Amino acid sequence: MNDRDVTEVIGAVGIFGMISVVVTIVVWNMAATWRARATLARDHEYRTLADQAVQQQEALQRQLADIVDRITDLQDRVRSMERIIKEIE
Repeated sequence: MNDRDVTEVIGAVGIFGMISVVVTIVVWNMAATWRARATLARDHEYRTLADQAVQQQEALQRQLADIVDRITDLQDRVRSMERIIKEIE
């Protein structure tokens, strides 16, 4: 091998190395972008689930308040009936 062949081999290896580095960087950045998008999508789904849970809890709270009002009304009626029964006796 003469000096020119050695230089060509070194140049080819250098170019191959540079191309490998560039491809690796591009693939690495594409993977990072894909992971970031997946994380954002997952976060959005979690937020949606959390919002739905809050809405359901608020609805349950309203229903429980209504039930408490009804029970209080029933207790008042029972007390009234007990008084009437005691007065009759």
